[in-house]
Amino acid sequence: MAYTQIAVERRGPVAWLSHNRPEMRNAESSVLLDELDAALREASADDAVRVIVIAGKGDHFSAGHDLKEGQARRQAFTVEERWAYEERRYLEYSLRIWDCPKPTIAAVQGACIAGGFMVANMCDMIVAAEDAFFADPVCKTLAASAVEVLMHPYVMGLRAAKEFLFTGRRMDAAEAHRLGMVNRVVPRATLEEATQALAEDIASAPPFAIRLTKRSLNRAADMQGFRDAINAHFDTHQLAHVTEEFRKTREAGLAAAIARGKAQTAA
Repeated sequence: MAYTQIAVERRGPVAWLSHNRPEMRNAESSVLLDELDAALREASADDAVRVIVIAGKGDHFSAGHDLKEGQARRQAFTVEERWAYEERRYLEYSLRIWDCPKPTIAAVQGACIAGGFMVANMCDMIVAAEDAFFADPVCKTLAASAVEVLMHPYVMGLRAAKEFLFTGRRMDAAEAHRLGMVNRVVPRATLEEATQALAEDIASAPPFAIRLTKRSLNRAADMQGFRDAINAHFDTHQLAHVTEEFRKTREAGLAAAIARGKAQTAA
């Protein structure tokens, strides 16, 4: 498959799948998400691939969903149309990363916001550059109920998740590491090298044993309610799209909401 908005590279036993819209801060359009899902499926089926890295070309991992595309193409969606679009590209694609039989690592630099945060945190591990920051400001700026996949309490803890979402603030890599959301923090210049070294270390283990171990770990999370909570929140998120608050925010202008989000996550 020829990809236009992601870059796919093989580095030994490691497949690198990178957001490749650096001029757009790697905003996740429908095309980018479709391509990322297709590349993930392809890498998952390739026996020569032992580990999958999801990354971003340029200065940022991803600024999140492409809101300009959403305004231009999906603003007039019915409830049913929005549900179908988001169930496929956000819920199903995210859970496919979570359920990937091979270890996945997010290599994060710069902005990792909203939809980008969602993709990165569905990976098994995160290696972050020192300049990385994380944010999900959509509750405060867009009157939406967080992003579509509410993994936040599982990756940073309940109290931290509440503060993070209620304020819409940014979290730097050092804080994310302290909370356990990020596995390693490295200098920006060595992000790819450090991620590749971790991936190759994992790739040297027996692959079926790794697969079984990941399956058991994910089942443990499911037994604690992970998947039920994810699905329940998706329904709640859809309700947020038909509230009076959301309507007023949308009528006030998406550009203003985007500007508020940028201001909220600024240094």
